[in-house]
This record gives sequence, structure tokens and C-alpha cells, in this order.
Amino acid sequence: MPTHALRVAAATATAAALLATSACSDGGGKEKRGKDGAAQGIKKPKWGECEAPTPAEGVGQVPGKDWQCAVLDVPLDYAEPEGETIPLALIRAKARDKNKRIGSLVFNFGGPGGSGISTLPGAAKDYGALRERYDLVSFDPRGVGRSAPVLCEDDKQLDAYYAADSSPSTPEEEKQFLATSQRYKEACETKSGKVLPHVGTENAARDLDRIRQALGDEKLYYFGISYGTELGGVYAHLFPKNVGRAVFDAVVDPTKNSEQGALGQAKGFQLALGNFAQDCVNRGDSCQLQGSTAKEIEANIIKLQKELAVKPIPGSGDRLLTEDAATNGIAFALYSKEAWPLLEQGLDEAEGGQGQLLLAMSDALNGRDPKGTYSNIGSANTAISCADSKDRYTLAQTKAKLPEFRAASPVFGDFLGWAMMSCTDWPVAGAWNTPDVSAPGSAPILVIGNTGDPATPYEGARKMVERLGPGVGVELTFKGEGHGAYNSGDPCVQQAVNSYLLDGKVPGGGTVCTASKSQSPTPTPTAPV
Repeated sequence: MPTHALRVAAATATAAALLATSACSDGGGKEKRGKDGAAQGIKKPKWGECEAPTPAEGVGQVPGKDWQCAVLDVPLDYAEPEGETIPLALIRAKARDKNKRIGSLVFNFGGPGGSGISTLPGAAKDYGALRERYDLVSFDPRGVGRSAPVLCEDDKQLDAYYAADSSPSTPEEEKQFLATSQRYKEACETKSGKVLPHVGTENAARDLDRIRQALGDEKLYYFGISYGTELGGVYAHLFPKNVGRAVFDAVVDPTKNSEQGALGQAKGFQLALGNFAQDCVNRGDSCQLQGSTAKEIEANIIKLQKELAVKPIPGSGDRLLTEDAATNGIAFALYSKEAWPLLEQGLDEAEGGQGQLLLAMSDALNGRDPKGTYSNIGSANTAISCADSKDRYTLAQTKAKLPEFRAASPVFGDFLGWAMMSCTDWPVAGAWNTPDVSAPGSAPILVIGNTGDPATPYEGARKMVERLGPGVGVELTFKGEGHGAYNSGDPCVQQAVNSYLLDGKVPGGGTVCTASKSQSPTPTPTAPV
């Protein structure tokens, strides 16, 4: 089951040297700007009409007339800032109230590997209040979408790759698993070898500062979600004095290595599945699934997995719903409580021998559109994760950890345990085990943890606050379900975020918002930052 990577790059001994030789600034002095508003040495993007998302970016339509797109050239290798460049694709919608405009609010929606170009126009309605005074801006990070995308296998090969067994249980299945994984990695090196060493999170953070300068903003106003919190943390570490108002939602734990992160996800997805099952039970006769308790529903899901491992069922066309695809589809639906009815329907249909809905949800998580075309989110996810993480697990190490993963989650444990080998034999060495996100001198960063989040467990928010350092991280807890809090529509969360981003008022540390009984937080009055 593909997972959101939980490792990022952090500062190394060479960071100071790279910073000194690049056009980036740590904000220690006033940046000189040209007549176009961009920092000197940075070309102001030429904004124009947007085209439809590319196949690498995924499904989507041509954005409306409110949207503008541009390209910003950045160094391929920040150790050689005057050398070869790669394009970063940008998108924006201008603030509605020009007289009260604050600046640009830059979004990263996660992944790693998610395209901001294809995501922001569809998500913008959720940020309508923020658009009154901010230009909403996003981008395809390096290696993603149309920004020097990492490409590996073609669509037919990816169909076979995702249909293969990723939780082997016999020596022969292990052999096939390793061979399938090796072919994929070799394809990545063959097609994208030049960019693979340069797609890590530290480089993406340096790109963020280039974007800030090109937009003409003295500070980076930032909204990071999921992996975007990791990227934001690394940015804050590298450029603490350049941080303006920033929000981290669905927070990645910066203290966990890849094994610990995957184990945390196993527990998180299992928790979310239990909450889904209990909700179904609470609805009584309207629940389509068999079982009078949450445990009985979960047992039936495990039974379905075992049956699919032996005999897949019809999915779509000539494609079958395998055990892997079913598990992937279940995981997809747990990202949002709004998808729980689809999960209930999909499981009910699969128990009756029809796997089309669960397969469609699995495809959505893998970046496959109905025509069979894949975005590059999977390739980029692997490439960025493996450029960041030093962890390279052997077959023996992985198998030794499987009992712990199975204990954490009978449904997801095997898949997440075997995913520890995603970077084994990757052609590029990883940078580190965990990121350095310490950011002394940074403006306050609002850090939101969701108690029911399956992909970035709630505990990560507290760890991020601790690692950002005293006076920087401000924790807000959302007692809800799904991946993230702001987009749940909860008025308590949205009021706290909007009050900070629009007025500079930081909510009191320890503010709690409850999904079922939302109460307005009590902000701590502060001077706008």
C-alpha cells in the first residue's frame, strides 16, 4: 500500500556554505528589490493563462479566468547556483480586496508528490476567506507534475506494478516482490537519473524561498498540509527570519525515522478504521455491513482480504480487485470522513463479489485516472522520500519487524511493514534519518493536530511544536476524523486559522476544537506578525 513518506531532509554541515553561495537569504538583512518587486537576482514570473493539468499532474480541468500560471527557473543543484536550471510551475489567484492585500499565501498540499497546479483551483473554495486578502499561490515541487517530473514505468507497467503482491507470504512471493520492486527502481534511474539526487525536501525548501523572492514578498506566508508541514518545518529551519504567518495542518512527526513513521501510520489507519466501523454500528439497521460490533466489522474486512489474496474478484473491465487494491481503497476512504459512505458501499459490494468501487478508490490513491493514465505522484513520492531518508532496510530486517506491524494493525500492518523496503537499493543515497526543524527566531507557526488522523497521527503535532522550539510552535488540537482539520469545515478551526493568517492573532497554546461541538477558541492577543 503506497504511503505518504514521513522523512525529510534537514540541515547538514554544508548548509551554511550552500546558503552563502546561493541567491537565497536567511532574512538577516534587507533584500534589495528591482522595479518589478522581485528580489535582485530573481526574475519575476511572467503570469499568463493556465493550461489543463498535464498527465503527470493528474486529472483536472483548465482553471477559470481567475487563475494565472507561470514558470520560475531554479538551480537543479544548489551547490552550483549558477549552473543548470529546472522549471518550477506556479499558479495563483489574486486577492479580491487589493486595498487590504497582505501578500501571497503559498500552499503545499502534501504527498510528497502532490501537484499544487492541479489541486489548488479545486480546493480554493475552502480558502475563500483567506483569498480576500491573500493571493492564493501553489506550485509543483521539483520532481512533481510539470516541474522536472520524476518518471519511472509507463501506464501498462504501473498497472502490473500495482497489481503485484506487496505483502508476500511465501519465498516465491518474496522473490517476485523483490524483482518487481527492483524493475521499478531501475526504470526510475533510467528515465530520471539526472534529477533523482536533487528532489529532496531541503532543495524544495530552498525553492520555496526563491518563490517568495520572485513574488516580491519580504516574508513567506505559508499553509502546509501533511508532507507540506514537513517542508514548512525544513524551510523554517533554513530561513527562520523569512517566516511570516504559517500554518501546519495534518502534521508529520519530525522525530520519527521511516520505520517509526510507518508503524505510526499502521496504528493511525487502524484507529481510523475502528472509528469508521463504530460509526457504522452506531447507525444500526442503516449500516450495510455485517457485524453487531466494530470488531466484528473489522474481522469481516480481514476475512475479505484473505479471500482476495487467494481469489481476486471482478473490478473494472478486465482488471481485478486484489488484496492490495482493496487495502489501498480502504486507506483512501479513511483520509476523509466524507468518504466513509463510499467505503461502506465499496466493502458491501466487494463482499458480494463486485470490486469496482474499491478499485476506483485504490486508483485514486495511486494517481490513476479512469482512462488508465497515471500521474507521477507515486514516482515522485518514492524519489523524494528516498532522497530524504537514509534508511535502507534489508529483507531480514523487514521480516523481523512484521510481527510488530501486524500487532499494530491487522488490516494495514503487513502492507506498511513491507513498504519499509521502498528505498532499498535506491540509486541515490538518502540525506538523513529525521529532519532538523528547529527554528529559533521564527515567527509563530500554528500547528494543528487531528486526533482521528490516520496518515499523520495526532502525536506528531506536539513533536513538531517541541522541535520548532520555544516561542515558535503553537499547538491547536482538533477532535475530529480524517486527514487534516481546516478542510473539515469546522468553524472553530477555521476561525483560529483565519484570525491568525488575516489578523496576526495567535490562538492560545493548547486550544481545543471539537468537531461535534465546535466552540470558538479564545485567541491570545498579539501584535500582527
